Amino acid sequence: MIAIRWALSILYVVQNAVMMLVMGIVFLPWAIFSPKGAMMACKSYARWAIWTARWMVGIRSEVRGTVPTDAVLVAAKHQSFLDILMIFNAVPQPRFIMKYELMFTPIIGLYAWRLGCVPVRRGKRGAAIKAMLEDVDSGRVAPGQLVIYPQGTRVPAGQYRPYKVGPYVLYKETGQAAVPVATNAGLFWPKGTMLRTPGLAVVDFLDPIAPGRGQEPFMQHLETVVEDRSNALMREAGFDADAIR
Repeated sequence: MIAIRWALSILYVVQNAVMMLVMGIVFLPWAIFSPKGAMMACKSYARWAIWTARWMVGIRSEVRGTVPTDAVLVAAKHQSFLDILMIFNAVPQPRFIMKYELMFTPIIGLYAWRLGCVPVRRGKRGAAIKAMLEDVDSGRVAPGQLVIYPQGTRVPAGQYRPYKVGPYVLYKETGQAAVPVATNAGLFWPKGTMLRTPGLAVVDFLDPIAPGRGQEPFMQHLETVVEDRSNALMREAGFDADAIR
């Protein structure tokens, strides 16, 4: 059984990579001249990856809560590439705060640039936050849902990493509400392996945090609701996150 699961997982990963390349090339002329082309390409790829995950490796996807459609900050738990795909597919105008190095990745970098994603350099927190604010204030980042990962990177299911201050800075400076997002996607599409595990992957859009909170109450509330809800989603899937923290 495990051998079959590995075989299907590898097949899924390979066809996903091939489809990313194919879609990237097919949509390229439109994407170069219009951000709408880049958005259509990335939405199409996200839907393809989510759909094929269901019937090839048994990963079903479910979006819960109220998906934001206005200009807000989305502060999301990040366990897997799958939660990126699910959030991207769910919200109408996603823009991601992303690692600077990814801008030089073939296909991904070009499309991220055309979408208006905001690259940040690791290890230069002050400069990164300044760059994020400049991109937002300048209008280079079009109105929509600006997605940031408070922990700064993918964190494997059941592990903990402290939350960084970036979400609060953007929340304060933009004056927008922040929508916390929890997930359990890392249980089924984990970091560092090609093995995919069947189950129900969930991203849950939680109640918005209205503008006006101070840094400490904002960060405490954000971390509490995201971590508690993510742990609840993992327990729902049969994994006790609290047991190994």
